[in-house]
Amino acid sequence: MGRKPRRPTQPARERLFRRGADAGSQPPKEIHHPEESVRIQRSWIGILATLLVLLGACNRRQTASPVKAVSGEQAVVPRVRIVPVGTRDAERSISVTGSLIADEEVTVSTKVAGRIARVDVDFGHTVRRGQLLAEIDDRDYRIQLDRARAGLAQALARLGLKPEEADRIPPTTPAIEQARALLEDARTQFESARQLVETGDIPRQRFVQLQKAYEARKAALEAAEYEFRAALAAVQAMKAEVAFAEEQLRETRIVAPFDGAVTERLASPGQYVRPNDPIVRLVKSWPLRVRAEVPERAVTAVRPGNEITFRTEAVPDTEFRAVVRQVNPVLDARARTLTVEAVLKQPDQRLRPGMFVQVKLTLGVDRGVIVVPRQAVYTIGGLSKVFLVRDGTARERQVTLGRDFGDWIEIQAGDVRPTDWVAIGALENLVDGMKVQAERVPPGRS
Repeated sequence: MGRKPRRPTQPARERLFRRGADAGSQPPKEIHHPEESVRIQRSWIGILATLLVLLGACNRRQTASPVKAVSGEQAVVPRVRIVPVGTRDAERSISVTGSLIADEEVTVSTKVAGRIARVDVDFGHTVRRGQLLAEIDDRDYRIQLDRARAGLAQALARLGLKPEEADRIPPTTPAIEQARALLEDARTQFESARQLVETGDIPRQRFVQLQKAYEARKAALEAAEYEFRAALAAVQAMKAEVAFAEEQLRETRIVAPFDGAVTERLASPGQYVRPNDPIVRLVKSWPLRVRAEVPERAVTAVRPGNEITFRTEAVPDTEFRAVVRQVNPVLDARARTLTVEAVLKQPDQRLRPGMFVQVKLTLGVDRGVIVVPRQAVYTIGGLSKVFLVRDGTARERQVTLGRDFGDWIEIQAGDVRPTDWVAIGALENLVDGMKVQAERVPPGRS
């Protein structure tokens, strides 16, 4: 075996450093030995190992803390308030669309021709029945009436009557009465002569004279009666002329046929109009009517006298009531719907003809509908659920909601019974199967 090299002593190392410095060449180099490098590496490894141990301990402490917290929470049983499930009778109804329509809507037209003298109303004006809307120049019609009245007076004069006696025409005249008296006298003489001529007491010639006289008196009476009938007919004709002229004169004043409002004015003063030309358009807005189309499946539930309710977007916070007055006896063959009209029970100035409405029709009454407080329903992700509390345990039940009754809502489907109790408030903290402390709350105090 060879010998190990000897390490230079301290004086020897000093001499070497001094020798290099005196030479003025390169600066002296520090000499590292392998033992010193190993010792330094070991020191760093120890430091790193210590840090790793400390970090591991911290992680274990942080991991253990939540476990302990969770264990502590599970150990505390939460307190929840519960209320009993309710039942109620509820109307079964459907909603259909409809419209408000006016009770009457007409275009007021003229009946006579002429030039418009005045128009007293305009768009938006309210009018009363009989109120003047417009007037046509009536001078020509007054002349026509005067001419008809003159003709009537002339016809009455033929009967020996005055114009004011036009309504008191007697059934006969003095001329007729005189003709009847003369006829009766001639008839008496003729009957006597006929008996005498048979016995030969009067000549045949005298009998013939009396016979002709009787026939003449008879013809005279018939003529008088004919003349009377002709005069009477003339009077009646002239009375009709007067009535027609008066009617024509009245028609120069165009009046409102009912209480309502003007929706459009169609003529102006100075305009010449002919019969049936429009003047104004009127609408009778009360009583308002609701017209709706009822589907075939609900036809049997709609009868005259039934009450319906409706809402409109114009007055969203109010529900209005109406009574069914008319039901179309025939369904629409294409749409399979039935037209129904109802009349509002109370007037309301906020409603207008032409408004769109949603009509609710009651089809019947459902008995014993299951309902829960709105606070008992928890909805997330489009799914609704409630938590029943049975024997101190919360039981989650997915439900289908039905009709809304304000603070209560119908449970249309789901495993909920009328004898159950449901939790209210802080439902997001409950899970199925959780033990809870139930605090019963009366329904009215929930």
